[in-house]
Amino acid sequence: MPDAKIENQEENDQQINIELSEEIAEGVYANLAMIAHSNSEFVVDFIRLMPGVPKAKVKSRVILTPEHARRLLNALEDNIAKYEDNFGPIRESNESVPFPMNFGGPMGEA
Repeated sequence: MPDAKIENQEENDQQINIELSEEIAEGVYANLAMIAHSNSEFVVDFIRLMPGVPKAKVKSRVILTPEHARRLLNALEDNIAKYEDNFGPIRESNESVPFPMNFGGPMGEA
């Protein structure tokens, strides 16, 4: 049993206190994401695209290392599976974005 106490103590030592301000807790609505990458980072822009408006605004930009991008992908896959277990499959639209979305860098899909 001493080993279990050591493992639990190590887990407790690695806890992180996360602060969430009121402004950030409100969240930002986005209905489009664009992803670009270099050899050292992934850049994810979250965009709000309004119907009939030719201009869209980037509402938030998140920059991740490749390792953290992989962790985010794994976390999203896990959470989507849990969501679908509770609420059924997420229906996907076959609509494509009606305009070019290349801002000069390597592109991914979201």
